[in-house]
Amino acid sequence: MPPPANGDQPRIRRAYVTDVDQMAELINGYAAQGLMLPKTHAQLYNNLRDFIVAESDRGIVGCAGLKITWRDLAEIVSLAVASAWQGRGLGRRLCEPLIADAKALGIPTVFALTYQVQFFAKLGFDIVEKPTLSQKVWQDCQFCPKQDCCDEVAMILRLNEPVPAYKEAGG
Repeated sequence: MPPPANGDQPRIRRAYVTDVDQMAELINGYAAQGLMLPKTHAQLYNNLRDFIVAESDRGIVGCAGLKITWRDLAEIVSLAVASAWQGRGLGRRLCEPLIADAKALGIPTVFALTYQVQFFAKLGFDIVEKPTLSQKVWQDCQFCPKQDCCDEVAMILRLNEPVPAYKEAGG
């Protein structure tokens, strides 16, 4: 995908069924590099209402979902931003409405399993031990291909604390 033009800002919106092919391509491109777990088209269709996308005039350039794990816990899943768009605040723009959704639903904690520790730390997430997320482990990790060798970092955001203001790199 060619780099974005200066000033080109993607629109953040709910995902549509017509977005699934592009979402799968974006997510599975990173999964092929070992940076995230893959998603099938069926998984994306089945959970489409959980996802938002970033759409530019070039198509879908980012996506993320909010998966409710338990009454007090939700997960940011499948956060992917096209490489040409990274470092422009798009990941934050995708996460903020998902965090707001969790807050509006009365869910006090949002978590992520990630390799992007600095990104989530800027959003106010803290590193925790994976056993802290027992509902996640019970529901999903038992089926994960990385179950016995998971090297992702568990991070949580407690929503009774304000989300810090965005800081530019180096600032």
